[in-house]
Amino acid sequence: MGNIITTEIDNEEFPSDYTVVDIETTGLSYCQNEIIEISAIKVKNDCIKDKFSELVKPKESICGFITHLTGITNEMVANAPNISNVLPKFRKFLSDDIILGHNVKFDINFLQHNLLHNNLTPLNNNKKDTMLLARKYCKLKSHSLKNLAKHYNINLVGHHRALNDCMITYQVYKNLKEEFLALKENL
Repeated sequence: MGNIITTEIDNEEFPSDYTVVDIETTGLSYCQNEIIEISAIKVKNDCIKDKFSELVKPKESICGFITHLTGITNEMVANAPNISNVLPKFRKFLSDDIILGHNVKFDINFLQHNLLHNNLTPLNNNKKDTMLLARKYCKLKSHSLKNLAKHYNINLVGHHRALNDCMITYQVYKNLKEEFLALKENL
């Protein structure tokens, strides 16, 4: 608890019902690169209720750097559905849930760009970002998902695969929430 910044805590910052979202991409530009994996974990009353995970076949091949980073190969996505087939299933799974993610703006930008290019309704969901919550409340030098996972002793096996990163984000969020609710009780 020594790493927590003491400030007034708003319970609305820590909802109990949300969907954790993460994607893997062929690069950092939502205009030039493609989504190659979309995953989500539906959470109700702070408990995991359902999971969604799909590989996506990109138009361009996956470069060696991305394969090395994510473990996703061109062979793995060769028979995967394309983004226009995955997005409607993802939207149905997500529904109108709060989107929780780590540096969630990155994921949202890619998703919005692809939704618009596929003539689908853009996301209007409320969003929560574990990176911003950690920056607001934790005294750490780095608020990367990897650093927060290490701080909370969360297993990083499979980091940079979307479903695994959803699980890591979920666990980071649970730890943040537990610490802050305990802190609030002591104020």
